[in-house]
Amino acid sequence: MKANFIKIYALLIVACSTSCKKDFLQFDLGTALPEEKVFADPLLASRYADNAYNFMIDEYGRLNDTYKGTTGMFSDEATGSVSSVLAMGSGNFQACSDVTTIYPRMYQGIRIINTTLSKLDIVPWTSDYNPGLIRAQMLFLRGMFYFELVKRFGDAVIVPSALGPLDNTDLPRSPYAEVVSYILGDLQESETLLAAESSPNYSPADEWDAGNYGRVTVGAVKALKARLLLLDASPLHNPGGDAAKWNIAAAAAKDIIDMNKYALHADYSTLLNVNTSPEYIMIKVRPPRALAGMMNDFIMSKGSGGAQGNLNPTQNHVDLYEAVIRAGNEATDPIISSSPIGETGSGYDPQKPYNNRDPRFYSNIVYNDMDWQGRKIVMYINETPPAGQVPDYGTTAIYTKTRYYCKKLWPEVYKQGSTSTALVNYIMFRYGEVLLNYAEALNEAAGPVSDVYKYVNEIRARVGMPGLPAGLTKDQMRERIHNERGVELAFEELRWWDILRWKKGPELVSRTLTAMDVEKTPTGFNYNVVPVDAAFQRAPFEDFMYYYPIPRSEINKSNNILKQNAGWN
Repeated sequence: MKANFIKIYALLIVACSTSCKKDFLQFDLGTALPEEKVFADPLLASRYADNAYNFMIDEYGRLNDTYKGTTGMFSDEATGSVSSVLAMGSGNFQACSDVTTIYPRMYQGIRIINTTLSKLDIVPWTSDYNPGLIRAQMLFLRGMFYFELVKRFGDAVIVPSALGPLDNTDLPRSPYAEVVSYILGDLQESETLLAAESSPNYSPADEWDAGNYGRVTVGAVKALKARLLLLDASPLHNPGGDAAKWNIAAAAAKDIIDMNKYALHADYSTLLNVNTSPEYIMIKVRPPRALAGMMNDFIMSKGSGGAQGNLNPTQNHVDLYEAVIRAGNEATDPIISSSPIGETGSGYDPQKPYNNRDPRFYSNIVYNDMDWQGRKIVMYINETPPAGQVPDYGTTAIYTKTRYYCKKLWPEVYKQGSTSTALVNYIMFRYGEVLLNYAEALNEAAGPVSDVYKYVNEIRARVGMPGLPAGLTKDQMRERIHNERGVELAFEELRWWDILRWKKGPELVSRTLTAMDVEKTPTGFNYNVVPVDAAFQRAPFEDFMYYYPIPRSEINKSNNILKQNAGWN
């Protein structure tokens, strides 16, 4: 019989092993050990389990494929160099990393989890460890990995146990509904265990200590459940609009609200940049970034020392931010009313497009002539910029084609010559999303009742925005909630999935992507909305695109068991 070997990895998300008081053993990363040795030592076994965290999705801008911008954002939120949806629509879906890498990555994580779960009972645990807490974490992570699969591919292969090298791995995909039921079962058991177990580093009331920040909590389990049930109730999986599904989704989100554990972060503009926040339900704490890699290549403008700046908000996204009317002429005066920029009486001036907008616009977007890093942002090309200043926009494809940069992911300290750094945490779940999930599901189930207004308006009030107008119909409230999600959750890796579950692909993905053309004049600027270049436009969105294609490499490996999603060649 062949010996099974597994690898031990250092956990990237936390500083120590689950409920462990020992020092780490000094294994090199990737050291192969016989399986029986790993699970004969509680430290090694807990480390092996912790490695499953490393397979979580934990970075922004992934739908751009690479920092170099070889593909662009899938949704209408931002654009890069060449659209991934364009590539997918033309049949070149193998060029899209969100198609080709997530599928094997999730199953690699599931394999670690299944192996751990199968061995928990044979590990000689000591009082320093709590196998019940390890099991709870594994069940949550397995649920999360399957969620990432069903939201992309629909049906998925359920691997119920650890498979050995001689086991049959050519398994058929289970129907979407069965996978959802399987995930919910894992989450229910995980929540039950987390609510009952305790250890030196964890108590059900206070959850994890500071050294374990980022591990699974009861709130995280509930948040994943709420997100899954919102997907299940949405038009993609609920074309008949069954109100019962929406009620179930609403109840799951309200369950989190009723914990009375979370609250909105006071300052929306620093939401990603703090160590802890009452709004965080589960995050990946990111250490301060170097002025290189993602920040330099992907986010920053050329004028600030960036190389390419490929995550560029579109004018389509900018148009989501409402126009506001203030009590006076100062930017600090209270907002007394607001409305979409296209509405009569909104006060929106196309030649002063950045005046008097939803305050979240100024937290999320870098735009022409704004004060930034001690200078004015230069997004025009018909005049020489101030001496020594490099334009933020250029005439070649490596610079932004929209005249915008993403401020939400770009702390102001990041500029050429600076040694200052900042956190840009990856948010898995936050309370603001929960409030919007609840409002959306409740509106679909019962119409715009008082709780719908209450929780959307709570989100808006954080930044000083007035409440939504009274008397909205269900359809009108739906549109306002959809818009609110686009603004509030901007660039947090949710917009694309919202578009898919709403079945708004043709409406939002295939529509013309636009930019702001900026011309310098003797008295100021001329602003004109223009289409983004053809190379940046999206392919026509077809109905089969609501599900991803199974990677061709996975199809080829199966013995004609794994079937491709309809419509993909």
